[in-house]
Amino acid sequence: MSTRLAVVNWRDPWHPAAGGAERYAWEVAKGMAGRGARVTYITARARGQARRDQVEDVTFVRLGGRFTVYPLVLLWLLLHRRSFDAVIDCQNGIPFFSPWALPRRVPVFCVIHHVHDDQFGLYFPPWMAWVGRVLEGPVSRWTYRRHAFVVVSPSTLRAVRERLGWTGPAHVVHNGTTVADAAAADAPGPRGDPDLVCVTRLVPHKRLDLLLDLAGRLAERRPGLRLHVVGDGPEAPALAAGIAARGLAGVVVPHGYVAEEAKAALVARADLHLSTSRGEGWGLSVIEAAALGVPTVAADVDGLRDAVRDGVTGWLVPPGGDFPDIVERALKELDDPDRRAEVAAACRARAAGFGWDRTTARLAALVERALVGGALAAGAPAGGPLVADAAHRYGDEHSRDARRAGGDAAREGERRDHGRRRG
Repeated sequence: MSTRLAVVNWRDPWHPAAGGAERYAWEVAKGMAGRGARVTYITARARGQARRDQVEDVTFVRLGGRFTVYPLVLLWLLLHRRSFDAVIDCQNGIPFFSPWALPRRVPVFCVIHHVHDDQFGLYFPPWMAWVGRVLEGPVSRWTYRRHAFVVVSPSTLRAVRERLGWTGPAHVVHNGTTVADAAAADAPGPRGDPDLVCVTRLVPHKRLDLLLDLAGRLAERRPGLRLHVVGDGPEAPALAAGIAARGLAGVVVPHGYVAEEAKAALVARADLHLSTSRGEGWGLSVIEAAALGVPTVAADVDGLRDAVRDGVTGWLVPPGGDFPDIVERALKELDDPDRRAEVAAACRARAAGFGWDRTTARLAALVERALVGGALAAGAPAGGPLVADAAHRYGDEHSRDARRAGGDAAREGERRDHGRRRG
């Protein structure tokens, strides 16, 4: 009998505001369906979308909007509580609290891309930001205490342990990437004035003002420089206004949403990919650029420091560092054809280590283990597979982070057990 799996995410990949989290959820959903699972993807409904749909053997159920999707999905799960063997519950700021509606025997994997505690204030008034932090922190911690959770990078694991206080078993299951079309990947790099590209959602935490300031300062040094901004979002009008106010028309070129083939072509022609985001879960656009041989200059923040290997596949800007100076240094390094070829080869090798099949296989193994042994059977002991996985992907510095996070969780559990015995 095939596994009945629910994938719960606030948007689907065709939602106008879809981003990397939707790519992750969709790739996992269709990958699990390809392995024989009966997959239902439960999500919000954008204007014009069907309430029910079938795409590549995945059934879509769409309910509610930006905020109403959460209670409506919870109600739907309650009404269908015996219809699923396992649930993948994707947290985007807050999760869906699906354990409230499901039988206790059903394993739930909460997928956390990154911690939002310091971002709620960018999007909501203070009282609502406080509610968001409470839901993301103590309420979620209590709700998922009997279940394993999944993070997409060692940075996210550390943030969940230290900032949210989650102590349950955790697994690092990375994003995959789709290797670009060979024609795009082999496109010759720029030979004249530098081309920079930034692939991003146009939202507040991407720090578009910093991106424009960076472009303005670099254009003073290199008058022929162009920065292509690829992506859409609610900050698109602010981006256009900022370009006009700074006199950067012709320097910064906003493309909005473009098809994957056109995006790959824009990235492949660039000298550098940029990310000024204040924090990510992983940095999918970094790895997608690397697949095309294009390095990234990014802030040294959660997620991006995992995706970029400093000095190998890109350059990290430390806190308080000067973005334009590091971009300038990177461009000077890439002026050397041998150095450019070395960096491009390292980027492609890095990207080749990440595939959606591998992501799906890892989650499928966790689900299977949980179904055989119960919800907590999917958990990894502190310092076990989690640390090995981080070391394999990222090297010793990240395995140390994973080991420390796991050790902290173990010590916290010991303290709680001791307290219960004394009580």
